[in-house]
Amino acid sequence: MTTQVTDHRGGVWSIAVPIPDNPLGHTLVHLLETDRGPVLIDTGWDDPDSWDTLVAGVTACGFAVADLHGVLITHHHPDHHGLSAKVREASGAWIAMHAADAAVVRRTREAEPGRWLDYLLAKLTAAGAPEDHLTPLRAARAAGRGRRLPGRRAALPDRGIEPGELLDLPGRRLRAIWTPGHTPGHVCLHLEERHPVLEPARPAGAEAGAAGPGAGAVGPGAGRGPGGGTAGGGTAGGGTAGGRGRLFSGDHLLPGITPHIGLYEDPDEREANDPLGDYLDSLERIGRLAPAEVLPAHQHAFTDAEGRVGELIAHHEERLSGLRALLREPRTPWQLAVAMEWNRPWDRIPYGSRNIAVSEAEAHLRRLVKLGHAERVPGSDPATYRAV
Repeated sequence: MTTQVTDHRGGVWSIAVPIPDNPLGHTLVHLLETDRGPVLIDTGWDDPDSWDTLVAGVTACGFAVADLHGVLITHHHPDHHGLSAKVREASGAWIAMHAADAAVVRRTREAEPGRWLDYLLAKLTAAGAPEDHLTPLRAARAAGRGRRLPGRRAALPDRGIEPGELLDLPGRRLRAIWTPGHTPGHVCLHLEERHPVLEPARPAGAEAGAAGPGAGAVGPGAGRGPGGGTAGGGTAGGGTAGGRGRLFSGDHLLPGITPHIGLYEDPDEREANDPLGDYLDSLERIGRLAPAEVLPAHQHAFTDAEGRVGELIAHHEERLSGLRALLREPRTPWQLAVAMEWNRPWDRIPYGSRNIAVSEAEAHLRRLVKLGHAERVPGSDPATYRAV
């Protein structure tokens, strides 16, 4: 197996860690050199081949796994957080994550094995899923197969990541930006240092204040689904870099993929959240940040973050408009998902991805309801919605 390592200059590398049986192919794990030792941004999927690739990649960057000082997790999904426990075991590195995603990890680890399947069954039933879709889930629940769900062995983080925090990484200026939407605790990480290639040298003394006071204090105003095709053409990468520093964007901003925005996975949810609203707000803040280069967790590095943000916002505005038109005829979330446009016909979407599609439809429905453009039909069971 060939290990793909890219030297992004200035003590930054990316390692392509494979995701087994997934069309995405790999997660780009980034390694950041600090005065206290190397730090990883994400770790990759918990799989033997993925681990071997990560170890080989760290070695290719000039370090040993035992040298790793810390791990910064952009979000809790298993293709990002999966190998964190093995990294900590091999190196003693700390693991940091935003509190909202750390709560998801803790809840998943501590829950009775069948609880997630119970939650999924209840949500899909309320969304109007047909009996033939629910039957396999009931069979899995009866057979006790919830123990094999990803995330049950995920590492509990040692540290939190606070919005706006300048992280304790000697010799580097890396600031946390809370960007909820893909998950409730997703973070991007802004390297507030001159880009070694794309930014001209600044006058002496200018670098330390480049981000300005409070630049990262951007808390919100509040797996990638079958719709994960291009949004607005996915042209990011061809623009002119006129921003500052570099942004480790996780799954928040990708050059040619629309990240999945579905309901936050919380069986204890007390009030309806608005993941799509969170995501759009977060996108606008990243657009204003205007980094010189974006280093995402999938695909490839790119410039013109502002342009890509504009494409994604336009994509979701168009999607919301289309769903409002579909709701001229009252529909359940399941019926809406079936009627929506995906990157393949509904009958070719795999079983598990249909659950993700329904979650994405519900997230868009919640946004429409919050905007006053849709409402639930009174007394409907399963829940049915119509345009307003």
